[in-house]
Amino acid sequence: MNARPGGRFDLTDEQRLNWLRLIRSENVGPATFRDLINHFGTASAALDAVPELAKRGGVAARISIASRDDAQREMDQARKIGARFVGMGEPDYPVMLRGLDAPPPLVCTMGETSIAASACMAIVGSRNASITGQKLATRFAGELGEHGYTVVSGLARGIDAVAHRASLKTGTIAVYAGGIDQPFPEENVGLAREIHDQGGLLISEMPIGWKPRNIDFPRRNRIIAGLALGVVVIEAAKRSGSLITARLANENNRLVFSVPGSPLDPRAEGCNHLIRQGAMLVTCVDDIREALAPMGGSEPQLPFIAGEDEGDGFVGTISERSGVLPVDADDALRQRISDALGPSPVDVDDIIHFTGATSGQVQLVLLELDLAGRIERHSGNRVSLQPE
Repeated sequence: MNARPGGRFDLTDEQRLNWLRLIRSENVGPATFRDLINHFGTASAALDAVPELAKRGGVAARISIASRDDAQREMDQARKIGARFVGMGEPDYPVMLRGLDAPPPLVCTMGETSIAASACMAIVGSRNASITGQKLATRFAGELGEHGYTVVSGLARGIDAVAHRASLKTGTIAVYAGGIDQPFPEENVGLAREIHDQGGLLISEMPIGWKPRNIDFPRRNRIIAGLALGVVVIEAAKRSGSLITARLANENNRLVFSVPGSPLDPRAEGCNHLIRQGAMLVTCVDDIREALAPMGGSEPQLPFIAGEDEGDGFVGTISERSGVLPVDADDALRQRISDALGPSPVDVDDIIHFTGATSGQVQLVLLELDLAGRIERHSGNRVSLQPE
């Protein structure tokens, strides 16, 4: 690993392969990945430790570890289609994405990664968009692009597709719910190609070849929210993925903007609901620029949240390092920590306080339980027991 100024580094080919193996292993999500690296120092050491950790956490069968051959095959597949894997902390990793609660440790990208370093705004909304909604999305995306913002969306039909098309010339990022070779829906395959060919960026955290399922879209939505300074919602039903994106944006300290609509249109019900819940009502791009002014004036720029000053081992930063001090916990302490958990989410700091364990011991036991599939991670550094 080659270190760079500002806490950045370049992964070696071997480290990148081990990172991919680790994140593709059973029960290892972004938060678990971060804690494993922070605890064991390297992905290689974490891979060696995972089976025993899962066993101590209570898993009966041997946990599945992604093989070296499978990881290398995925690397080769990405290379063949012009994609590459970028690790968190590397220069081409989107800086705003590092500010998420649990950022994807590796993202697969195709296209111009530098546009993710600019100030981005997300635009999402109804798949079944009205003519008015499409006109609004075209106007918002086009004017945001003219003012220097990169437009982020999810390549879905309707508002997403319109926003991408309106910002092709100024810069747009499409986030996939499936693998980078699986644009969805099929009708937008040509649009994805245009985004790539006109200097935009395609990005995914899912494996090459992965076809998106319903449960994968909220994961995509968190990346949409994470890439941007804020999210603009244009037409959304009361139960929609757009509202999930808005919620995730709010939880991760992004601004939420909502375009109001007629109370008679079900497609406006979600937007009007967001406004009642405190989202900023906007009718034009100037409303957005005014709201962003405290972040640095009228010109788009990244806020301090980008994470340049973060040291190794903290939330939002992952790096490989040597000399990690070992931490252990005896069976009695494991039981005390496990007993402190329940079906309601609890803050990790509260677990440390009420059990008398050190932070390292609590994180170790949570890792064991996580790898055994016994706990669920929540925003705000909270955990709960999975229902049996």
